[in-house]
Amino acid sequence: MGNVQVGLLGAGRMGAFHGESIAFRVKGADLYAVADPVPGNAEALAKKLGSNIKAFTDPLDMLEHPDIDAVIIASPARTHAANIIAAAKKGKAVFCEKPMAVTLEEADEVIRVVNEESVPLQIGFNRRFAKGFRSAYEEIRAGKIGTPQLMRSITRDPALGDPTPIPQWTIFLETLIHDFDTLLYLNPNAKPIEVYAAADALVRPDFKDKGFLDTAVVTIKFDNGAIATAEANFQAVYGYDVRGEVFGSEGMLTIGDIRHTNMTRYNKDGVSYNTIRYDQDLLFDAYVDELQSFVDAVRNNNPTSVTGEDARAALAIAAACIESCKMKQPVTLKDGVPQTV
Repeated sequence: MGNVQVGLLGAGRMGAFHGESIAFRVKGADLYAVADPVPGNAEALAKKLGSNIKAFTDPLDMLEHPDIDAVIIASPARTHAANIIAAAKKGKAVFCEKPMAVTLEEADEVIRVVNEESVPLQIGFNRRFAKGFRSAYEEIRAGKIGTPQLMRSITRDPALGDPTPIPQWTIFLETLIHDFDTLLYLNPNAKPIEVYAAADALVRPDFKDKGFLDTAVVTIKFDNGAIATAEANFQAVYGYDVRGEVFGSEGMLTIGDIRHTNMTRYNKDGVSYNTIRYDQDLLFDAYVDELQSFVDAVRNNNPTSVTGEDARAALAIAAACIESCKMKQPVTLKDGVPQTV
């Protein structure tokens, strides 16, 4: 086929970046239209990215357009499942930002509809496309460090803004969901069997009574014996900190670097270096490469790199974390479903 004609659903911070990537960075794709329910948002982004790009206030109107081959969904997380289903029923290939859904019931319905309509679906777990994480995956698959025994994944955002609009359980469903997918990715063919989560509001304790959590540590046990930890905090004052570690029976891999460049400063105050403060700087190439992978899959009729089943597996851990916090005890996972008392 020729270039993939892409409709963008969501013109916010991440949507605008994905729109720019399709318009200027991704080969084999054209940005055909932008939709956003906030009046003026789609028009402003479309005008910025190209004179011929169409703008819609109603996303459903955009999905009706027969010239659109694929849709990128960058709307709020709670709308992802419904938007994927709507796009799939119109026969559009779908790239959706994480999470695919916020409940396992939603996730199962997404997978059912996508399979029924036979449309490609890829979920935006960008760390799989970051060179360091990809290299670690290839080393692990090749047996270079033996069997994974201890694993670690970290997400620390540089600054917490106003927590008021942040939905409950965001730390598991939208932040640590990346870490859960990373741990599954770096422990191939293993399944999580037990999850224990501890979380609190340490950055903004004044929001704890509203159900807001900004700090969490999760322990995950896998059926191959590996024990993993995932941790998150919404305010690392030193920069945007994303790292991973896999310790195996024959060695160890570490992933991630917060340095802005490889320049190191030596002066009377000691040794220091500048750090990255923004996710689109730290993961710029990964964000572009995941879209390139999606476009290539659509053009060549190949499977996508990160499937709905992959997204559901990470969501199952997030769901277990929520239950663990409510019950204040470990939660077992059986066939991808948290087992509660």
